[in-house]
Amino acid sequence: MASNLPVDGERLWSSIMELAKIGPGIAGGSNRQTLTDADGEGRHLLRRWCEELGLAMSVDRVGNMVFTRPGADATLPPVAFGSHLDTQPTGGRFDGVLGVLAGLEVMRALADAGTVTRAPLMLINWTNEEGARFSPPMMGSGVAMGLFEEAEVLAKTDPAGAVFGAELRRIGWAGEADPAALQQLGAYFELHIEQGPLLETEGADVGIVTGASAQAWFEVTVTGAEAHAGNGMGLRRDALVAASQMIVAIEGIAHELGGNGTVGRVSVSPDSRNVVPGRVWFTVDLRHARATALAEMERQVRVRIGAIAGARRVSAGIVPFWSFPETPFDATLVGRLGEAAKARGYRFLEMPTGIGHDAVYVARRVPTAMIFCPCHGGLSHNEAESITPAWAEAGCKVLADAVLATAGVA
Repeated sequence: MASNLPVDGERLWSSIMELAKIGPGIAGGSNRQTLTDADGEGRHLLRRWCEELGLAMSVDRVGNMVFTRPGADATLPPVAFGSHLDTQPTGGRFDGVLGVLAGLEVMRALADAGTVTRAPLMLINWTNEEGARFSPPMMGSGVAMGLFEEAEVLAKTDPAGAVFGAELRRIGWAGEADPAALQQLGAYFELHIEQGPLLETEGADVGIVTGASAQAWFEVTVTGAEAHAGNGMGLRRDALVAASQMIVAIEGIAHELGGNGTVGRVSVSPDSRNVVPGRVWFTVDLRHARATALAEMERQVRVRIGAIAGARRVSAGIVPFWSFPETPFDATLVGRLGEAAKARGYRFLEMPTGIGHDAVYVARRVPTAMIFCPCHGGLSHNEAESITPAWAEAGCKVLADAVLATAGVA
């Protein structure tokens, strides 16, 4: 199944390093949060590279960028691939970027070889995968697949009050295409760094992703009573101490049930040195490979938070924020990726992912599969995120071969 497509690993690596110059972080990584000026500049660079290949660009109403290479049979549904260019505030140079630029390299290699596919091909840069500035994440793919309301997403605000739709227009990337048109894709592939240590630990060249874990996000508000720091300890209804015990309990539940539990944001009020906190707000991110186990995690979180609130004489409100179910990927496409890796002589592992990706949303409507590239120490969402050129090239070649096998060669 290995193709003769002249995928150039050095050219792919050079493109990744060139894009990393836009929105550089302070410690060697990237800060191209969605709909910032840096995000807009990165989009322009991708557009220039794609138009040099003669690819036709369209941009939809939530900013998803789509570059199309015609196939010999225009009646066939397109075979698509891609990822995202936006980053966390202290993000790495490879998260998301690898998938977009590996897709670009596939397009370049096709042009070099003069290969015409039967089905059209599409390279996609999805808007706001990270959800760092505007929450929740994966907004572009979520709207495209009909999982979010377009108007609701365009009205979202960031912590400073900036409106998603207005920022999209400000940086010049508000398009006119209908996002829902992407539900008509024939197949979708996404190459992404693993963001975990398994592949590197096992000495694997690539990972073939079988599906995504279920996730559920919540917001918790703990309400006690403000009091003077000199007041008696026995009289206190300290919201922060209660919240701290709740956070430790969430970690314990995740360990007990083999899932993941994370508290990523905490806000304390009134935030004064000599006042006992009367209110604490925090986020909860629960994940598990099995939906039934995730439901049990949620049940236990509610029970233990309630028990702690009662013991500490505070109240605790738990509000669901966002979720998605356990999502299997298309068995045929997963098998095709495995065949491609085997034909190349790459050592690969089949594995689920506990992390949300645009592919997880696309899989709700379109046959989808993912490839993982190892990353050093499993470190991601960190400026020290690191991969090797050889890992990037291996993932790109498996992507290219699977795309060709799916789209067909005219």
